[in-house]
Amino acid sequence: MLTTFKDMLGHARANRYAVPAFNCTEDVMVRAILETAEECRAPVILMGLGMDLKTDGGNGWIYHIGLIQAVVEHHDIPIVLHLDHTDDLELIRAAVDHGFSSVMIDGSSRPFEENVALTAAAVEIARPAGVDVEGELGHVGGMDLADTHCEDNVLTLPDEVTRFVEQTGVDALAVSIGTAHGIYQSKPTLNIQRLAELNAASPVPLVLHGGSGTPDDQVQEAVRHGICKMNVFADGRMAMYRGLKEAATAFDRPDPLPRDMFAPVKRELQKVVAEKIKLLFADGQVV
Repeated sequence: MLTTFKDMLGHARANRYAVPAFNCTEDVMVRAILETAEECRAPVILMGLGMDLKTDGGNGWIYHIGLIQAVVEHHDIPIVLHLDHTDDLELIRAAVDHGFSSVMIDGSSRPFEENVALTAAAVEIARPAGVDVEGELGHVGGMDLADTHCEDNVLTLPDEVTRFVEQTGVDALAVSIGTAHGIYQSKPTLNIQRLAELNAASPVPLVLHGGSGTPDDQVQEAVRHGICKMNVFADGRMAMYRGLKEAATAFDRPDPLPRDMFAPVKRELQKVVAEKIKLLFADGQVV
């Protein structure tokens, strides 16, 4: 069942766990994530990226959103449909019009005042429609999705957090404490002391981007110190690739059934989804 982003993360903050947020496209990913979350009795966030939603002349919106909206009421766990990472207000408007529960506006690479202005504009678009907004303060770097450009991290400053939330009206805040997007070349070291300071200063739940590949013990320390949502994408992509390689060599016949071809992909993704749910202490949170 669809629920609000604000309520979901509020429950996570009150009960000291984090909600897993998975980027997804196509039915195999959606089904694997939702069925696994339901089995684990965990809330879950399904995220879409603009690059996927705008494909094929805009058909990404129709297929991605239509599929999710058609199946969510068949699952008795809280589900949020979330637009991930954009600095495009037109994309925010489109997500609101298509029925997203929440949106993420990312002005983190801009100076503070410009970030505030962009984020506040997104809130102004989303709030009248009952859509919640995640902003970002500090900057989570790492590789872009094309694997061609790497950006540096800029850690979030505690003395900016309260001011940012008050001036923008965001419902959740992504912070930079040492993670990075994409696949790590070396293990990160999260700044847990900085996170504790950010959590103490923030009136809204905190979000960790770049969750793929971060050591489990550091992830759990981050949850204990205030992280209420963690984004996962690269780990899911790697799991699906493992499944694809298995499927490519698994059949003698030239026309295997689709359910058999997709089974290894789904199975590998389900393993990752279950691992992340348990890692974040989200299993069993839905009674």
